Amino acid sequence: MANPLDTDAGSELFSSYEAEFKLVQADLTQKLDQIPELQGEPRKAAVSQAERALEEAEELIGQMRLEKLNIPSANRNKVNMRLRNFETDVDKAKRKLRVLADDRAALFGSRYRDDPDANPSDVQLEQRQQLLAGTDRLDRSSQRLRASQALANETEAIGASTLADLHAQRETIQHTGEMLFESEGYVDRSVKTLRGMARRMATNRVITIAIITVLVILIIAVIFAKFR
Repeated sequence: MANPLDTDAGSELFSSYEAEFKLVQADLTQKLDQIPELQGEPRKAAVSQAERALEEAEELIGQMRLEKLNIPSANRNKVNMRLRNFETDVDKAKRKLRVLADDRAALFGSRYRDDPDANPSDVQLEQRQQLLAGTDRLDRSSQRLRASQALANETEAIGASTLADLHAQRETIQHTGEMLFESEGYVDRSVKTLRGMARRMATNRVITIAIITVLVILIIAVIFAKFR
């Protein structure tokens, strides 16, 4: 049988599918063990119940395959191993059920005959049972289709929400980029202003030095003229 439930290796939803699969698997095993002891109508009813349990188990395996995509890659190997074990168990149960369902003598009891002169009422009963089984399978297929449609709608809603989030993030990034460009323009203007101030300071310094030099020369000239 499959490995014990390991919630650390998968998501909570995958674990819930796995737990539900184990319940269905136990019920299917119990039905398969009971079928060999039954004859006639009880045996057909048990075979139909086992077929429904088998279809439910296959559907749960399909759900687990989808949910596996949401599990981190580091834990996916354990999940793949468990899924392979589940699929092996289901295949074994399917083969066993096929063998039990093909035992027509046990399925129809003493009314079953291989000759073509069989009682028409038995043939009608068999056709009725096949029609009921087909209707039951059609109902289950419709239920699975509705469940798949609901899952598709949910996935579409999640995708739309994700796209809306991405669009909002894109607008935020664009706004941030515009602010950065605007800030860069402010920085460029500030650098130009500082450079202009530096040039004016240098010019004022040269002028101040020139004025001081002229004054010193004039003072020297006055002193020289006074003592001449």
